[in-house]
Amino acid sequence: MIVTLTPNPSIDRTVSLAGELVRGAVLRAESVTAQAGGKGVNISRAAVAANVPTIAVLPAHKDDPFVVELLRDGIDCRPEQPAGAVRVNLTLTEPDGTTTKINTPGAEVTRADLDRLADAVTQRARQASWVVLAGSLPPGAPESWYAELVGALRGTPARIAVDTSGGPLVALAAGLEQQSPHLMKPNGEELASLTGGDADAIEADPAAAARAAALLVGRGVEAVLATLGGSGAVLVTADGAWHAVPPPTTVVSTVGAGDSSLFGYVLGALRGLEPAERLRLAVAYGSAAAALPGTTIPTPSHTRPDLVEVRALVPSTSHPAAHTEN
Repeated sequence: MIVTLTPNPSIDRTVSLAGELVRGAVLRAESVTAQAGGKGVNISRAAVAANVPTIAVLPAHKDDPFVVELLRDGIDCRPEQPAGAVRVNLTLTEPDGTTTKINTPGAEVTRADLDRLADAVTQRARQASWVVLAGSLPPGAPESWYAELVGALRGTPARIAVDTSGGPLVALAAGLEQQSPHLMKPNGEELASLTGGDADAIEADPAAAARAAALLVGRGVEAVLATLGGSGAVLVTADGAWHAVPPPTTVVSTVGAGDSSLFGYVLGALRGLEPAERLRLAVAYGSAAAALPGTTIPTPSHTRPDLVEVRALVPSTSHPAAHTEN
């Protein structure tokens, strides 16, 4: 079972523009959709579609339309008392797949709000194979909260994955030697912010991404899955490093692609696949999500792992200067 925590969930409203986004202009929309979302919620959606048991923990009233939608979609949702209304995030997509996101902050929380969420996810982690902590933290939460929660969850049997950014990601990385998750999923920019590298170079060069990810593995993270946009993704563990190239994809919307990649990796782990095959499944899910509109999360039928090319990179964390294996 996968337990997901989304401490700052959102109603994801997507506006598909008829043409290019022009600042200051009057634009026309081809369609507008809305969906209960957030990174953890998206992963639980993918799990339901793949017939993997999941529980989504999040702050919301039990009778909130947000919760009603999740239950209607088959997601076992465990809402905790919220600090306020669920926020609304806006995504603008252009015909060529360019995506612009406007994220609102959400309701300000107190320590009591955070403690309820922490207790709920820790309790359910005792019966889970994986716990995924995903997304931004709401206003009022200390940036170290995910790091604290990882420390508490390390006392459960569950493996822990974290996908966040900004201050919470930096705070998590600062304490890796004391309380590291089993899996981190940064993108190229986030990986650069943690390791002092150049974001453009890391995203364009899998070897550079592997070197940067290896620094995190060397500090205690079991696996780092670095998503690199059109360049695919890199996976680094203590045993090696791999790069996966996605199949040719017509990008419609990149929203949810990273969440889908993370789910693909966890799904591979649940199936007992070797690291390279977990990476293959991760990239298959991520590219499938990019080919779907709005925040649509792919089902297994959308994915083509057989079209994902995976190659080994060497050496691993014991020597950070990665290069392509001959």
